[in-house]
Amino acid sequence: MSQPMREQLKVVSERSVLVHVSLPGRYEDPRDAFRELRALAETAGAQVAGELQQRRRKPSGTTFIGKGKVNELKALVEMTKATLVIFDNDLAPGQIRNLERAVEVKIIDRSELILDIFANRATTHAAKLQVEIAQLEYTFPRLRAMWDHLGQVTGGAPVGIGTRGPGEQQLEIDRRLVKRRLGQLRTELERIQQRKAREVDARNEEHFTVGLVGYTNAGKSTLFNRLTAGGAFAHDKLFATLSTRIERWDLGGGNACMLSDTVGFVRDLPHHLVASFRSTLEETIDARLLLVVVDAADEAAEMQIDTVLETLDGIGADHQPRLIVVNKIDQVDRLDGQIAWLNRHPDAVLVSAVSGEGIDELVDRVREHFLGPVRSVEIVASASDTRTVSFLEQRTPVTERSWDNGAVAMRTALGRRQLDQLLSFGGRFTVNGIPAAEAMRALWPDESPAGPPARRVPMHDRFHG
Repeated sequence: MSQPMREQLKVVSERSVLVHVSLPGRYEDPRDAFRELRALAETAGAQVAGELQQRRRKPSGTTFIGKGKVNELKALVEMTKATLVIFDNDLAPGQIRNLERAVEVKIIDRSELILDIFANRATTHAAKLQVEIAQLEYTFPRLRAMWDHLGQVTGGAPVGIGTRGPGEQQLEIDRRLVKRRLGQLRTELERIQQRKAREVDARNEEHFTVGLVGYTNAGKSTLFNRLTAGGAFAHDKLFATLSTRIERWDLGGGNACMLSDTVGFVRDLPHHLVASFRSTLEETIDARLLLVVVDAADEAAEMQIDTVLETLDGIGADHQPRLIVVNKIDQVDRLDGQIAWLNRHPDAVLVSAVSGEGIDELVDRVREHFLGPVRSVEIVASASDTRTVSFLEQRTPVTERSWDNGAVAMRTALGRRQLDQLLSFGGRFTVNGIPAAEAMRALWPDESPAGPPARRVPMHDRFHG
C-alpha cells in the first residue's frame, strides 16, 4: 500500500464511511445506531457517504470487525469514493494499522474523532492547551505502532479529521522531545489551573454557585442565556461550548447566585480529555447546586442522564445536590410526554429555554436551595441599623413589626444563608432573644451557608489511580 493517507486528506468535505459494532453490554440507540456518530462526524466536517454495522460477541483482535466485514468495508469505501472510515468504537493501534492496510484509507476511532472536534472548537488559550495535551496523550502511544505508514501526527493547517491540534509534530520525532513538549504544556496549564482554582474558591466564598451540566446539545447555553444576561454561544451542534461562562442569575427578592455554563458531556468521552479539562470543570466540581439539563425530545435522553451522572461521579462532582431540568418541553406532547417525564423523575423541573415555559418554577426551586430550610424567627435590631432593617423588609416576608426604645422587632421567615449575609453586614441584633451567631447554630445545627465543602481531588488522580 502507498505510504501516506492521513496527511493527504482535507477536513472539509471528507467523504466518510461510518462503522458501528454492536457488542454485549454496550449502549445502542434502539432506533438508529448511527445517530450520534453521524452527528459527531458532521460536526467534525465530514460528509457521511455510507454506513456499515456488525453485531459481534467480542471484537476481532486484529481488525475489530470480522474478515468478511473488512472486505465489505473495502467494497463500500470504493463504491462511495470515501477517504475516511470512522468507527463508533475505540480501536487498538494494531487494529487501526491492519484496517488501514486492508481498506487503504485513513481509519479513526470514536475517541480520536471527539478529540478532533475539541481541537477544532477550542478558542481560549487554556482550551487549546487542554486539547493539545489530551491529543498527544491519546495519540502518541498509538502512533508508535503505526509509524510504518503514517507521515505526521498533526498540522497547523487542517489536514484531516483526527489530525488537528498539537501543531506540526512529525511521526519520526524523538520520544524524549514529545515528553518534553508534554511537560511544558502541563506546566503552563497547571499555572492556569491554580489561578482558576483560586478564582473559584473566592467566588464560592462570596456567592452561591450553580452549575449547568448535561449532555452535549441539550440546550444548556440557550437556557443560560434565558436565565442570565446571556452571552453564551448557543448553536444546534455538538460541543458548541468548550469554555466556562459565568453570569449573575437574579433569583428574585433581592437574592442572586452565580450560574456557570460549561462543556457538555458525551458517551465514552475520552478520559484524557476530561482529565485535561480540569480547570474548565472546576466550576462544576465546586458548584453548590448542579442543574442536570436533559433534552426532553431526545429518544436517548435516559442514556444521556446516566452518562452525565456517571461523568459527574467520575470527576468528583458528587457531593452537591442535583436537580434534573427537562429542557425543550415544548417539543413533546403537552400531556402524555410531560406526564411520562414526571413519572420517571418526580422531582424534575420541566422547562423550555426558548419559550420560557417552566422558568418561574425553576427559579423558585433554585431559590429554595439558595436559602436552605427556612425558619420562623423574631429579629430585634436597632432602628438606626438601616441596612439590617432594609434587608429584612426587602428580602424576607415580614409579618409583624413593633418599635420600642429605639429598637425594632420584626417577625419574619428567613434561610440560613440570609442570616449569614446579615451577620456579614456587621450589625448587632438578636434572633429569638439570643445573639445571632448563637441562634444560627441552634436553628441550623448541621448546615453551612454554602453547602458541604468541596472535595478537592486532583483531576489527574481521578483518572490515574
